[in-house]
Amino acid sequence: MSQKIKPNLSIAQIINMSMGFLGIQMAFGLQNGNASRILANLGADVHELSWFWLVAPITGLIVQPIIGHMGDNTWSPLGRRKPYFLIGAVLCAIGLVLLPNAASVTHLIAANVLLLAVIFLAMMDFSVNIAMEPFRALVGDMLPKHQGTLGFSIQTILIGVGAVIGSEMPNWLTKLGVSNVAPEGFVADNVIYAFYVGAAVLMISILYTIFTTREYSPKEFAEFAGEKEGGEEPSKFTDMFKDFANIPALMKKLGIVQFFSWFALFTMWVFTTSALATHQFGLSPDDTKSLEFNKAGDLTGHLFGLYNLFAIPFAFLLTPIAKKIGKKQTHALALFCGGLGLISMFFIKDTGMLWISMIGLGFAWASILAMPYAMLIDAIPLRKMGVYMGIFNFFIVMPQIINGIFGGPVVKNLFGNMAMDYVVVGGVCMLIAAAVTMFLIKNEESDTPKELENEIQQVHF
Repeated sequence: MSQKIKPNLSIAQIINMSMGFLGIQMAFGLQNGNASRILANLGADVHELSWFWLVAPITGLIVQPIIGHMGDNTWSPLGRRKPYFLIGAVLCAIGLVLLPNAASVTHLIAANVLLLAVIFLAMMDFSVNIAMEPFRALVGDMLPKHQGTLGFSIQTILIGVGAVIGSEMPNWLTKLGVSNVAPEGFVADNVIYAFYVGAAVLMISILYTIFTTREYSPKEFAEFAGEKEGGEEPSKFTDMFKDFANIPALMKKLGIVQFFSWFALFTMWVFTTSALATHQFGLSPDDTKSLEFNKAGDLTGHLFGLYNLFAIPFAFLLTPIAKKIGKKQTHALALFCGGLGLISMFFIKDTGMLWISMIGLGFAWASILAMPYAMLIDAIPLRKMGVYMGIFNFFIVMPQIINGIFGGPVVKNLFGNMAMDYVVVGGVCMLIAAAVTMFLIKNEESDTPKELENEIQQVHF
């Protein structure tokens, strides 16, 4: 049977199929900028924060390969990936409402407040992973390979917009007069209301993608693979273990890059609020209830919004830069800039100048969200797109789990709870990721000049 070629999609079609990522990343932006602050407000010590954050990577480790496998092998009237968008969005929206209200719920059911907060955090992470993994697989499903970098770059742009809104929302509400201080053991109103807005945007954006995007049918997928419909037996659940054993060599190399990149990101997300409070604001590590600590929390959200904002123009530049110097060189340069950005936070004492650090992190974040997937997509069979994207997530969550276990004790025992020193360690890890990208990955593994040329020709807004 002759193989049918996937048609090119327009920019508008790629935006429609990726719009849900805006809401997903708004939820992540709210979580990344405020989870440590919420947990500290509820009584967690700085060296305990990374343990609570373990919930996110552990749920990703379990959920994403399973959802990817299920998406590869099921079909419903709603489509192949879209049912998971919807289920994940509904559950995550509920988690967004409950997490900042953990103290109030505790009084109703007489539970331990930190335990309840972690349960709500787990609910958020579990459900957002259900929704997120299929969006990565959808790019591989819907786009011809030469549009891969373009598709992931557009996702990165929407991720940046969502993360900026999520990161900045508490700060914007504070400027509108909403209180950013709460009684001891409770969360401030600006954070609570920001999470409400995030829940609404998440649902709207996911529904927009569901109603504007038509997934290819099983018959069309068979034609794209050059097979007869039904000619390929659905893979069994246990086949995931075989798939893991047979991952492409390029995925293994990119996995090392991902390990050091995401170790650095996790360090930044968990410890920035405490790092700013002690290093820039001069607070003691135990001061987590004062107005100054909440100002550090607001600043963290603002800075996280900035690096996501800076990621947006860099996402537009990724494809032309990759055409000029190569995909791996582009990713290595971005990671190098991100490492310098994290390290520079130690030397910049003026909080008004910390935006400079976020420029490099914005470049790195844009590339981390796009280039590894663009390099990998050619090495993944179409029928296995979902499960391999889920397996690739292992290389994202494992460094976070390791960091989550050991990061807190390192900050406490080696750095005396001065978290900024550990943020510098994260910067060094990102520099290592840049070096691995340059010297371990071969050019022919990551670059196909003809396809890059085609990608450039597709960028016409």
